[in-house]
Amino acid sequence: MAPQTETVTQPQSDTPIVGEVNRQMIVIMDFGSQYSELIARRIRETEVYSEVISYRTTAEQLATLNPQGIILSGGPNSVYDQGAPHCDPNIWNLGIPILGVCYGMQLMVQQLGGQVERAQRAEYGKASLLIDDPTDLLTNVENGSTMWMSHADSCTELPTGFEILAHTENTPCAAIAEHERKLYGVQFHPEVVHSVGGLALIRNFVYHICNCQPTWTTEAFVEEAIREVRAKVGDKRVLLALSGGVDSSTLAFLMHRAIGDNLTCMFIDQGFMRKYEPERLVKLFEEQFHIPVQYVNARERFLTKLEGVTDPEKKRKIIGHEFIGVFEEESSRLGPFDYLAQGTLYPDVIESADTNVDPQTGERVAVKIKSHHNVGGLPKDLRFKLVEPLRKLFKDEVRKVGRSIGLPEEIVRRHPFPGPGLAIRIIGEVTPERLRILRDADFVVRDEISKQGIYHDFWQAFAVLLPVRSVGVMGDQRTYAHPVVLRFVSSEDGMTADWSRVPYDLLEIISNRMVNEVKGVNRVVYDITSKPPGTIEWE
Repeated sequence: MAPQTETVTQPQSDTPIVGEVNRQMIVIMDFGSQYSELIARRIRETEVYSEVISYRTTAEQLATLNPQGIILSGGPNSVYDQGAPHCDPNIWNLGIPILGVCYGMQLMVQQLGGQVERAQRAEYGKASLLIDDPTDLLTNVENGSTMWMSHADSCTELPTGFEILAHTENTPCAAIAEHERKLYGVQFHPEVVHSVGGLALIRNFVYHICNCQPTWTTEAFVEEAIREVRAKVGDKRVLLALSGGVDSSTLAFLMHRAIGDNLTCMFIDQGFMRKYEPERLVKLFEEQFHIPVQYVNARERFLTKLEGVTDPEKKRKIIGHEFIGVFEEESSRLGPFDYLAQGTLYPDVIESADTNVDPQTGERVAVKIKSHHNVGGLPKDLRFKLVEPLRKLFKDEVRKVGRSIGLPEEIVRRHPFPGPGLAIRIIGEVTPERLRILRDADFVVRDEISKQGIYHDFWQAFAVLLPVRSVGVMGDQRTYAHPVVLRFVSSEDGMTADWSRVPYDLLEIISNRMVNEVKGVNRVVYDITSKPPGTIEWE
């Protein structure tokens, strides 16, 4: 049956966010899916606020959050596995619309009396969605649309009251619904870009099933953030860690608008910045933005602390700890300060969290990927109170906020740069010589893509230095020098990424420049790994 031709439009609303309590929200209960954060991101694209929460959140706790809708994520388990994560069965009686995705759908079926079994044929990758009921959840999702599958179990018997909305060649129950209670399930992943019509399905759930309004706007966030900062900080002084990236720069502009001269920006030069950046940063903020910056040269201190350290987690924690140490020392000289402002983002919080650890078994459903210097590296005895206005945002949302408050495009569109800087783009020990090599190599990459006018074609483009050497020939003489890895990726939000198909001519130019201009480099290689399975940064 062909889908209806009714147009699904995004509701228009001028209603501003008036506070945390009154904000409309969709919550994603995380069962360990690699896509849970992506679901949240897709909800945000509809201008409705979303958060990822633990699957152990009780129905009583959910009721206090007052969400307009609940989405159950996918996950790596089978619902019948011993110790498989299950949600509080009382959530089905809350009267809140629920959408189960993959494992979330199977869990819904199993807990409500249906049957889930190992499928005769597992289904991974693309599948054609054949629509049986084109209304409600599947309005404007075209019959035969490609959807992304990733499951070995299937629902073989539906609970009482449920009906099939769609199927695929291998999956009889690809989308299901119990319309009266507004319970829905899909066996595919509508949140991934491979699912054609996936965003339309999400919009249907958010707008027409949950009756949400698009109040999660840039302007509303800025108003709310300024209000919250003023309420929290009052007339106290705040120290801000400025790095020059879009996160800390947006934070500086936002905080300066909120508390004015009670903000002190401090740039700590830890020695891991890119070529020419420290000098340019201070000049830009003081002369163009008229925001004073306290410059601290701590290069030797950080290098000394990293002597002999090769483990990437240790590097991050040491750098994070030293940042706080320098802040505390410098604040004593300039202060006193009550608050430390940080540009922590939502992916930082999610990736750094040891979430969903079963209290009985100790098994972790969602695994910590890596510590971020502004989350995992903070000491427990931190004497500052933290203020983190951007903590709710994804990277692209920060860019929108930056633009709305007047941040120049050169900063708004600057490639993301890790807090620990070049220290985690040097695999192994960080030394002055390795820093010099990588700094010069990185400059070649940025200089060349800027000259060719394609800097903004990439989410990130940078060099990585490996702790090995290889034989080469230069001027009829044998060389024994380092290889440099080029890492160019495309992404929407940094949660997932694909390697960029860079023209061979550009790779050739960069390679030639590096081996000729950067002493200590005699080989250039290109990283063609996506995220997942890799990460964007090597460490």
